[in-house]
Amino acid sequence: MDKLTATSVFESLSSGVRLDVFRLLVKKGLDGMVAGEIATMLELPPTNISFHLKALTHARLLTVQQEGRYQRYRANIPLMMDLIAYLTEECCSGNPQQCIDLLTASARSTSVLLPIPPT
Repeated sequence: MDKLTATSVFESLSSGVRLDVFRLLVKKGLDGMVAGEIATMLELPPTNISFHLKALTHARLLTVQQEGRYQRYRANIPLMMDLIAYLTEECCSGNPQQCIDLLTASARSTSVLLPIPPT
């Protein structure tokens, strides 16, 4: 992945609605969803969702397939994986094991900072 593509992906995901749509479609995997289902799940007006689906499709984060009068949207998982690889390819100066160790340490320290739920 190049910097221009990564920037385009991040710009598209900078909207909270588009991030919610993408995460929902990642959960649905290969099944994907039609626009109306997405709007219903995210409690959005159908006119609003079409704008966001178009932006995500333009950024290549979604693929779309015509099914009769509906369009089925799916997350572009390979692009997501390319973005993750792009972000982590230089992780810890080429020593990815160090990144895993840092992530584990970070998860432990974060759990200490979480508020204690009331009993």
